[in-house]
Amino acid sequence: MQSKAITVDQYIEEIPEDRKQAVTELRKVIKKNIPKGFQECMSYGMIGYVVPHSKYPAGYHCDQKLPLPFLAFASQKNFIAVYHMGIYAEPRLLKWFTEAHAKASPKKLDIGKSCMRYKKAEDIPYQLIGELVSKITPDEWIEMYERNYKNQRKSK
Repeated sequence: MQSKAITVDQYIEEIPEDRKQAVTELRKVIKKNIPKGFQECMSYGMIGYVVPHSKYPAGYHCDQKLPLPFLAFASQKNFIAVYHMGIYAEPRLLKWFTEAHAKASPKKLDIGKSCMRYKKAEDIPYQLIGELVSKITPDEWIEMYERNYKNQRKSK
């Protein structure tokens, strides 16, 4: 479900009541732990954290008018999703997160390419997600992004 909300506060206001507390807590943990330089905004209808054009003027290769996305989360129809691009770009980070998640949560991790899905708010390992978002600075993300994007272009 993609929101048409313009602001993060508007987004939180329009999600179902039973998700507001979890989304608010997730936002709080992310804002507390994300390295300085990322900017919170609405991104693709979700709460997003991006590298702003002031830091990375090239923007996102899919649409250079957009800032470089790093992280997003959303209240979807059947779950709360956390999209972390660093997990997709850095296999060691994915390995660390899956191992740490197994220790931090009794629930099996439901994960796609860069999306973690949590059906129940009580299943969200907030502190672990806080630790995850703290592991990559904007400069490190730009370097990973450029390295992976160039490698993709070479393989085509």
